[in-house]
Amino acid sequence: MPRTGRILALDMGSKRIGLAVTDPLGITAQGIQTMQRKNKRGDLRQLSRLVAEYEIKEIVVGLPLHMSGDASQKSQEASDFAGELRQEFGIPVHLWDERLTSTQANRLLRETDMSIQQRRQAVDKLAATLVLQSFLEAREIAALREQKTREQNSKI
Repeated sequence: MPRTGRILALDMGSKRIGLAVTDPLGITAQGIQTMQRKNKRGDLRQLSRLVAEYEIKEIVVGLPLHMSGDASQKSQEASDFAGELRQEFGIPVHLWDERLTSTQANRLLRETDMSIQQRRQAVDKLAATLVLQSFLEAREIAALREQKTREQNSKI
């Protein structure tokens, strides 16, 4: 799949949104900040600035599913917000399974010398980075499979 620009990932919480972006080539994910939530209009205004600043071409919203894979109330909220982002920015918005990203982020941060307060501030940004990296890896695997299928079909 051709890379067409930066992707922004959101790890949604009720008080904060963790944010991560890809490099300009869309290959790696880096956490950029944790945004304090205000209200829907304020959140969209802050995200609009980031979409413009980083020239975002796609957005990935973490989808908080139950461990069983079933949707939750938070899943519906994330899905609704993704729809609003599509409407607001007119770019592709993907929902991506975020199960265990916050747990993984907390585990990684506990291995550092950060204080509990510093970890609390960093966990959402790191969770967004993990969501985005997972999305990028899955996209790359799908592209490789597609290429392999095309190559096999061309031999027939």
